[in-house]
Amino acid sequence: MSLSATEAESAPADDEEFRERLSELPPSAKLVAKVLEIDSPLSQGDLAEESLLPDRTVRYALNRLGDENLVESRYSFEDARKQVYFLAD
Repeated sequence: MSLSATEAESAPADDEEFRERLSELPPSAKLVAKVLEIDSPLSQGDLAEESLLPDRTVRYALNRLGDENLVESRYSFEDARKQVYFLAD
């Protein structure tokens, strides 16, 4: 997935405020955010697989990212029982 010049400028990971809030979080949350920066939206299971973190750690990281409003979720279009996660704008 490649970003155009305008999309790259507005990517959340490039935002100074985003980076500052992320720096206060645990390493697992930073890794999950990096995985979502590269490939999103992803389900919790996909995040665990991509990051090589245990499911419980991914849940914790997503909760911490959500508390800081750095990640958002929606129901999957492929499977409405699952939620998929992506970085907040």
